[in-house]
Amino acid sequence: MNVFRILGDLSHLLAMILLLGKIWRSKCCTGISGKSQILFALVFTTRYLDLFTNFISIYNTVMKVVFLLCAYVTVYMIYGKFRKTFDSENDTFRLEFLLVPVIGLSFLENYSFTPLEILWTFSIYLESVAILPQLFMISKTGEAETITTHYLFFLGLYRALYLANWIRRYQTENFYDQIAVVSGVVQTIFYCDFFYLYVTKGRSWDNSTDAGTGLTSYSSIQ
Repeated sequence: MNVFRILGDLSHLLAMILLLGKIWRSKCCTGISGKSQILFALVFTTRYLDLFTNFISIYNTVMKVVFLLCAYVTVYMIYGKFRKTFDSENDTFRLEFLLVPVIGLSFLENYSFTPLEILWTFSIYLESVAILPQLFMISKTGEAETITTHYLFFLGLYRALYLANWIRRYQTENFYDQIAVVSGVVQTIFYCDFFYLYVTKGRSWDNSTDAGTGLTSYSSIQ
């Protein structure tokens, strides 16, 4: 455990809380990809199957439970409580284009051919591409609520901090997890365009936000 790992976890948690808070306060899930949230819920489910069989630390257990709860509450809000506000017409990314290759790769490239290990590997590969339906939705509509951009920013920051965590662990522990590192790099790359625009043009986006809808134009990422 190092400062980059802790900050990465906190950034990840903040992203999820921001998204949940946005949905709860506005009673609306417009602009949020339900498909991405389903994929993230699947990521946490398959990764944390060892929750009650492999105790690492109180911190680790608490974070696993919190991530699972946040993921499933988000999915429930989108497809249950506030389903009438869900923009299904624009959330059209074909999940099979992600799930089929990820499942295949999980069986081909893993550390041990056991059910738990394959499912853990599946979760790592899936997390690297789970944000694509959300990014596709933004590129399709050309706009997003400001809070959604903050959500994406903190998710990207979480991945960047985890890259720093892996570098630090290699320096101090000579530990290197090839599957996690390569998947993390791939995931970070997907955020790069959005991350650059967020940092360099965030002020202009804020100024261009429609006061009536809370939406910000993202035509530049299409």
